[in-house]
Amino acid sequence: MQNTHFKEQIMQPEQRQRAIGAFEEFLRAPLEERLQHQQSRGAESRAIPYGIAALHALFQKVATTVPAYQNFLAEHNINPASIQTFEDFQKLPLITKENYLRCHPLPQLCYQGKLETCDFIAVSSGSTGNPTFWPRFISDELQIAARFEQIFHDSFYADKRSTLAVICFALGTWVGGMYTANCCRYLASKGYPVTVVTPGNNKTEIFRVVQELGEHFEQVVLLGYPPFIKDVIDSGIAGGVEWQKYRIKMVFAGEVFSEEWRSLVSDRTNSDNLYYNSASLYGTADAGVLGNETPLSICIRRFLANNPEAARNLFGESRLPTLVQYDPKSRFFEVNNDGTLLFSGDNGIPLIRYHISDNGGLISYEAMLNFLAEWGFNPVATLQQAAGMKVSDFPRGIRCLPFVYVFGRSSSRASLTHFTVSYFGANIYPENVTVGLEVPTIREWVTGKFVLQVKEDSDQNRFLSVVVELAAGVEGDEEMQQAIASSILAQLRRLNSEFANYVPPEYQLPVVTLTATGDAEYFPIGVKHRYTRQ
Repeated sequence: MQNTHFKEQIMQPEQRQRAIGAFEEFLRAPLEERLQHQQSRGAESRAIPYGIAALHALFQKVATTVPAYQNFLAEHNINPASIQTFEDFQKLPLITKENYLRCHPLPQLCYQGKLETCDFIAVSSGSTGNPTFWPRFISDELQIAARFEQIFHDSFYADKRSTLAVICFALGTWVGGMYTANCCRYLASKGYPVTVVTPGNNKTEIFRVVQELGEHFEQVVLLGYPPFIKDVIDSGIAGGVEWQKYRIKMVFAGEVFSEEWRSLVSDRTNSDNLYYNSASLYGTADAGVLGNETPLSICIRRFLANNPEAARNLFGESRLPTLVQYDPKSRFFEVNNDGTLLFSGDNGIPLIRYHISDNGGLISYEAMLNFLAEWGFNPVATLQQAAGMKVSDFPRGIRCLPFVYVFGRSSSRASLTHFTVSYFGANIYPENVTVGLEVPTIREWVTGKFVLQVKEDSDQNRFLSVVVELAAGVEGDEEMQQAIASSILAQLRRLNSEFANYVPPEYQLPVVTLTATGDAEYFPIGVKHRYTRQ
């Protein structure tokens, strides 16, 4: 018996034209042309008129064709025609999962109120564990593929080198794996000598495809979450994988990591140029990739890692954020009053002034270079020197794009305590401790996982506790504990001025406890790790 709940469906020729148009634009437009509006203006401040025009067009499109957003504006008594200037746009109410995405049926969040305008649906579980569905169309992926093109072209020279892209993200309905695989395949369709293989997060299969296929390519790119890629590299070394044979490059997403960590994984794969052998993506399930590391942003971040005072002056924090560049044509960022980020961008579910709840900020290209000059640093000259170039040569990866920096997810500034511990009034960040575990010698003993807590002894005196997971096969002793505690202390004093000035010297040395790999209480296998406990 026919189900009369659904109306008769017909072919959608507009979908075909939409796909053809997006594919044609992606294939025909060279990377230089796609970013030309930024290159020609040289700074975010000069690019804003272009960004505003694209932003206004997106707003009008969403306001007239997305039923959920039409209702949202009506609830706030906003006439879309009244939004004419950027000042008008900035008065629009923020949208969140709670006040928008979860208040409407999924089709109503899509263009024309039709879920079938999208051809793919991914799932994210988020912090609550409840699944959220994110539909998208091929045109959305092609827009994000430009970020992958920027990395593969500018950082990996994949236009000149045959490249095997190994997708190490989990496959299935989850966002990362399929999205990344599709974007890398689009590069191949554009003419890049890129071949994609999808072992997912199966280490045995990753080793097999790298060892059997890697020798046929000039370089191999591993794409995955930072801790997993490190585990792949370490396990491969233990199993006899000769990473140096494959000219390994890496693309990361999902977590902030230190520059010491980048050096560590680069050393273990014998990668030669730290500015050009890896890149991190700043992305979300909500809207794909929002920005990406470039050789320029990595060069700047490494300088700031070695100059904590400069980093504190720039970011206002005693920890190093993810630092990426972004294209305002694709994703337009704003900073909310509480120091969290907003963005607007097209997607299967288009988002206008979406409150992403990431703590961070924006810096124009011009402002960044002026700031660095005040500290006596020229990143362009550093990249030239690293590449063995003449002063007259211009290295790849120098794009006049604005920067966005990201500390991590938080619904408000106050909820940072969820990710830090307070000790004698000083906020202690997990990132500070991480650096202490990534110095030579110590990094050979540990996995990089730890749990940071403030505890009390029998006399109710507070002390800083760090439980550290040992690498497989390593047995801890008192000498090892003392070395790790001293290393963590040195980095806390160097990187965290609050710690150095607020905490009395006799209370600064952390108490380190060493556990075996997979300890059931602190490091259970198969559970997402939390680096702090209250």
